[in-house]
Amino acid sequence: MFRGKKYKDSAKQIDRSVQYETADALALVCKTASAKFDETVEIHIKLGVDSRHADQQVRGAIVLPHGTGKTRKVLVFAKDAKADDAKAAGADYVGGMDLVEKIQKENWFDFDVVVASPDMMGMVGRLGKILGPKGLMPSPKAGTVTPNVAAAVKEIKAGKIEYRLDKTNIIHCPIGKVSFGAEKLTENMNALMGAVVKAKPAAAKGQYIRSCVVASTMGPGVKVNTTKY
Repeated sequence: MFRGKKYKDSAKQIDRSVQYETADALALVCKTASAKFDETVEIHIKLGVDSRHADQQVRGAIVLPHGTGKTRKVLVFAKDAKADDAKAAGADYVGGMDLVEKIQKENWFDFDVVVASPDMMGMVGRLGKILGPKGLMPSPKAGTVTPNVAAAVKEIKAGKIEYRLDKTNIIHCPIGKVSFGAEKLTENMNALMGAVVKAKPAAAKGQYIRSCVVASTMGPGVKVNTTKY
């Protein structure tokens, strides 16, 4: 795999055999981020569970103390008073069947999160095959199917993120921007790790957190010592 000079220079500053303490790891990520834009810092957590089993799923949502540094576009499926509440809370798009058809016919995806009131799920269910694979299908577990759509919109705008396992039993999540600095990133990461640990399924056996790596968009990964979690 080809790696540029900046990446190689950054990688030299990291000892691959070391698992760094959280604050040290994030300080290194900030130090080695060399892109001209404000890079996103992501965390990759490998869990000792099997996502193929329903009783070993790990999924949920958390509002990060310092947000993610990115404003996310929110689409809300609601009607009447709830639709008005969602608009007042700052939702980017609010509607019903009109938006279902726009997604189906125009392949429209100008949004990052979908929220729906429970009475709209019959209609939203038609989009399962389209939204599901993209990880956009609203769900009660993630707090995106809720009678209080306005509160959900406010939380998402404040920096609420959803975490879930992929097929390889890894959770990938943004925890902020390089410009946040190590201290704020550490607080965000500790909040996320606490939520993931709390979400440990009863059926999980053996070591739960297998490994954890943090990295900026263009930078090398830094291993984190997870024993304290």
